[in-house]
Amino acid sequence: MMSNTRENGEVPGTAAVAQVIQVPSYWEQAKIELMKRDRIMKKLIPQFGDLHLVGHSDPFTTLARSLVGQQITPKAADMAWKKLLLVCPKCTPSQVLKAGAEQLSGCGLSKRKTEYLLDLADHFKAKRVHANQWGEMDDEAVIAELVQIRGIGRWTAEMFLIFNLLRPNVLPLDDPGLIQGISVNYFSGEPVSRSDAREVSANWEPWRTVATWYLWRSLDPAAAAGASDGKPRA
Repeated sequence: MMSNTRENGEVPGTAAVAQVIQVPSYWEQAKIELMKRDRIMKKLIPQFGDLHLVGHSDPFTTLARSLVGQQITPKAADMAWKKLLLVCPKCTPSQVLKAGAEQLSGCGLSKRKTEYLLDLADHFKAKRVHANQWGEMDDEAVIAELVQIRGIGRWTAEMFLIFNLLRPNVLPLDDPGLIQGISVNYFSGEPVSRSDAREVSANWEPWRTVATWYLWRSLDPAAAAGASDGKPRA
């Protein structure tokens, strides 16, 4: 669907990636409210039954997996990730730094991704990011910290808010899947601007994350049948 995808960066297919979190506490309430106020959501949400967003609890692993998966296919991302776990079985900042550039490159990572991964590990090891405080910080404050790390832009930070911190009201306007989902479901496939997307999403607050997830699902329903996270595959 896109080169820098959610499935590449945020939801690996291996159990070694991170501990799975149970269904977000707000999910059922959000479904009810979205179906009451939005005619498209009223039609869309029941199609996916009890499927829901699944988060991952370890911040460093989630971000590392995101960097490894950037701009490559899911298959290539999974292969590189499995190789990385052979070098760094626990995928901790210390293990990544100890492995160094040469071993990381041997996992099939580009020079740039290797540098990104080492920079991420260094930020965590040196406590230049406040991962233990992110749960109490607002969305924009977390994004501001994350984008200081090489290789992490706003889109990756927003995916982190959704899939690690389980924030309920994230609207990732840089995500092609969201824009396509709005186009297909609300505009009969016509092109959609960011302004259009904001206008549609105003009806979803404070549950824009949940609405976004269902729009992702609508683009690839088959993926939902085979994955508890229900996110589209490329």
